[in-house]
Amino acid sequence: MSILSLTSEQQVEEILVSSGLIDDQKLKQLSQEAKTQKTPLFSYLIKNGYITDEDLTKVTAKATHVPYVNLSVAKIGHDVLKLLPQDIAERYMAVPLGEMQHKLVVAMLDAGNVQAVDFLSNKVARPLKVYAASESGIRQILKQYSSRLDTSISGALNLEAAAAADAPKVGADIKTIVQDSPISKALTAVLDFAARNRASDVHVEPTETDLKIRVRIDGILREIMRMPKSSEPALVSRIKILSNLKIDEHRIPQDGQFTIKVDEKVIDLRIAIAPIVWGEQVVIRLLDKTGTSLKLEDMGYGGRPLRLIREAIKLSTGMILTSGPTGSGKSTSLYALIQEIKDDSINIVTLEDPVEYKMSGINQIQVNQEVGLTFASGLRSILRQDPDVIMVGEIRDAETAQLAVQSALTGHLVFSTLHTNSAAGILPRLLDMGVEPFLIASTVKTVIGQRLVRRVNANPDKYESSAPETQAIKDSIGSLLPPSADKVAAVSADLGFKNLPLSTQNAYTLYKGKDTVDTPGGYKGRMGLYEVFSVTEQIQELIMKRSATSEIERMAKAQGMVSMRQDGFLKALDGKTTLQEVNRVAAAELGEE
Repeated sequence: MSILSLTSEQQVEEILVSSGLIDDQKLKQLSQEAKTQKTPLFSYLIKNGYITDEDLTKVTAKATHVPYVNLSVAKIGHDVLKLLPQDIAERYMAVPLGEMQHKLVVAMLDAGNVQAVDFLSNKVARPLKVYAASESGIRQILKQYSSRLDTSISGALNLEAAAAADAPKVGADIKTIVQDSPISKALTAVLDFAARNRASDVHVEPTETDLKIRVRIDGILREIMRMPKSSEPALVSRIKILSNLKIDEHRIPQDGQFTIKVDEKVIDLRIAIAPIVWGEQVVIRLLDKTGTSLKLEDMGYGGRPLRLIREAIKLSTGMILTSGPTGSGKSTSLYALIQEIKDDSINIVTLEDPVEYKMSGINQIQVNQEVGLTFASGLRSILRQDPDVIMVGEIRDAETAQLAVQSALTGHLVFSTLHTNSAAGILPRLLDMGVEPFLIASTVKTVIGQRLVRRVNANPDKYESSAPETQAIKDSIGSLLPPSADKVAAVSADLGFKNLPLSTQNAYTLYKGKDTVDTPGGYKGRMGLYEVFSVTEQIQELIMKRSATSEIERMAKAQGMVSMRQDGFLKALDGKTTLQEVNRVAAAELGEE
């Protein structure tokens, strides 16, 4: 917001009242409260929800006689965005809207500041037609610079020529690929795009004829561009240089890491390079710690599962285990559990590969196979460090499993993960690793199975379920839904949802997100589907008999476990995801009829 004179501030206050946005007496009261808290009045009004950022911008524009434009839902064409380079747009908080009478039309945050407007005009060497816009509106347009990669980037950067210039020659100095080379600019563009679009991974995949770039956003891979085949050596070499890897090694896999900064956020990158038949494939994992909430409720836990977990983490001994495929959020769940119990009165030590989130107050150890620091050897050393709580990133082998169980038996609370299809599959998996049944039964307290589904975006469309959808809902969760209206509140509270529909309904309200540039497919972000159960005496008996996964799962359900598929259907009825997304992720769930 531009700096207002005292007169302009008074005018803004008058317009706020005259336009009905706030009552005169209420404004005077809030003005006193803002002075007491030594906070600017307008910031205080926005922070406490009395007016919006958009309201204030519109009123300020009127007071300062600057035309106003609302960009909160605007979509700017790619050709128009090219009129003002992204770096200048971000630096001056100004975005292009088009051209008018040989002038560049821009929306600015500081539109009333004549000096700022002159600076920008001189920078772009064009006269300007300026509109006022809110910060949220301008940032919404700034995101559109990276909402798609220009598919002609190869031509724009002249990659064919750049590849020939950048490709390392035998015996050449690796510094030939400099930071401002076209290949480096292309890599920066790809990583910026991935970071701004919340991608978890970038895949650089050589084919016989070209180089394919794909990103994984909300768990789904999609292609964003193709580059000339000749650009592959230079691009892969650039990534190796940044990751401190051997640039001349092409025969064996290499792993590395480096860090980038996007929108003032530091993002750690994990690099995995492997030789394939058409060259070297690169997978880059992006770890944006600022965008991940470690609150159990924000991750999708609620109701019975959340109660069972919170009861388990109050224990001083035993094991709490999570399961699921790679990328299902198991490690994030463990971090959330640690966040819940973190306290100066206990010593928490973790053993991870890699350390994904650095947490203050936690002693975190990075596994290093090259020097002999494995999960097993690291766990032995941890036991000599007087820990109260131990987190083992993953139980991969029999030795680590045995040590984890022994740790739980000797007075420690142990968190860890295993790769199984369901929560019930954890217990037979430990048997397969050679752990004695009586040890499993006496140490494992709670197990968690999980998958990640995409969330529907804000303000989704509602629709009535079709006959097949209605039948699928009743088959899966009919027994969980309230049978009558007087049971709605109690059942909903027990399961952790708002107001569940009745099991006797002929149709159910479902939700579908709006497909937009920012939310492809109508989804934005992800949440977990969970199944959680405690190891009761009955389940302990099944373990002692070496029962199959299906038997353990049936017993857990009989004792009240909500399966992942059921949890997904409940979240679909609650407007958080869709039936299609739940079926995509949880269709292969074991034990589901």
